[in-house]
Amino acid sequence: MTVKEMIQQYEQEMLDKLAKLVAINSVEGVPSQDAPFGEAPKEALLCALQMMEEDGFKTVNLDNYCGYAEMGEGEEVIGVIGHLDIVPAKQEDGWNTNPFEMVNDGTCVYGRGVSDDKGPVVASMMAMKILRDLGFPLSKRIRLIMGTNEETGSKCLKHYVECEGDVNYGFTPDGEFPGVYGEKGMVHGVYRSKKTELLSVLGEGAMNIVSGKCSARVVKNSYSTKKFKDYLNQNEMRYEIEEKEEYDDITVYGLPAHASTPELGKNAISYLFMGLKEAGLQDAFVDFYCSHFGLHTDGEGLCKCEDEYGALTLNTGVISMKDGVIEGSIDIRFPVTLTSKQVVKMIEENKEDEGGEIEVLSTTEPLYFPPDSPMIESLVKAYRDVTGDEETQLMTMGGGTYAKGIGNTIAFGAGFPNRDYHIHNANEFAYIDELKLQVEIYVEALQNLLNL
Repeated sequence: MTVKEMIQQYEQEMLDKLAKLVAINSVEGVPSQDAPFGEAPKEALLCALQMMEEDGFKTVNLDNYCGYAEMGEGEEVIGVIGHLDIVPAKQEDGWNTNPFEMVNDGTCVYGRGVSDDKGPVVASMMAMKILRDLGFPLSKRIRLIMGTNEETGSKCLKHYVECEGDVNYGFTPDGEFPGVYGEKGMVHGVYRSKKTELLSVLGEGAMNIVSGKCSARVVKNSYSTKKFKDYLNQNEMRYEIEEKEEYDDITVYGLPAHASTPELGKNAISYLFMGLKEAGLQDAFVDFYCSHFGLHTDGEGLCKCEDEYGALTLNTGVISMKDGVIEGSIDIRFPVTLTSKQVVKMIEENKEDEGGEIEVLSTTEPLYFPPDSPMIESLVKAYRDVTGDEETQLMTMGGGTYAKGIGNTIAFGAGFPNRDYHIHNANEFAYIDELKLQVEIYVEALQNLLNL
């Protein structure tokens, strides 16, 4: 039986496993003694480990941070490193279906995680199962490592490395084909108001998502309602204004996108503040926000820069007010040839004025592998041999993956070229035929890595 025939035989099992994982709303929750990222991520991990155990693989749970399923013998380890946690999803945010009930229309499956990253994890499960069924000689150990905190810090992978060390060869199915040899560095920080007349502000979402909704309470007659509406209408933004006796409650709705590609979204926070400024609001913090961020996604006003592999991106994902102080998040992805020290220096030169200030909280250096290294060439060969695609080239990207947290690892798939799977957005989907193609590519890739 060929690999394609085996995949066809396992198709329904693959979809059933994916549906079971999608049904778990594994957003990070309140930690407890035996659930470091909350009960739901733990539930997803236990579910995935049980699937692999029932299929006859050795499984190890590392304190409910992460776990792995293993096959093969030898000193060297090949790691396939995926994640089971997800970003938030609510049906009222534009979903046509329940995000936690996988829908299969015969061509696609819909649900939170089907592309990022539960679908690729299940495809990796099936690849290991088929590789075992083929009886391919296993001179190395193959581990499917499954984490539960990738979207909110990757502490799960840090715990894995502390317990088990790095892998000798590895890929994370959380990027794009034919492979990602460079990942931008990151700077995470916050901005705070020093002086503001706004009564309240709340932007929903996450640091690594373009804000899809932002509300503010503004003093009555402190701005031109007509000019505010005109500005948002001209920019095709949806909004609501509830007028009260002493203040207006304003809500602006944006278009979410991943923070690595903020230009694909429309930031509700930015449009709200830019609209208020255009409408004549005199507010020191609003001026600070508009001059440092505005509608720009390339760092203009703060730390704009680029190299031959791409430009810096900047996203302001969440915002809130407490005790009269506004605080919001900053997510910067900077070019692979720069250092965090260089970017932080640019920020320091522009970090404050009378309306606000910026604080850098953490930095992550870029990731870079030579494209002609044996591991990368083995992975790319697997993709090209299976798909016949000789044109699509290796890439760098702004998204940060597990590859930065463990040695000898790159992002390899699971996205195919020129596809938008609505990752981190409403109606996330995956093509069923592409899930099967992922399995075939990963079977081939694991065989190639075993031969190194």
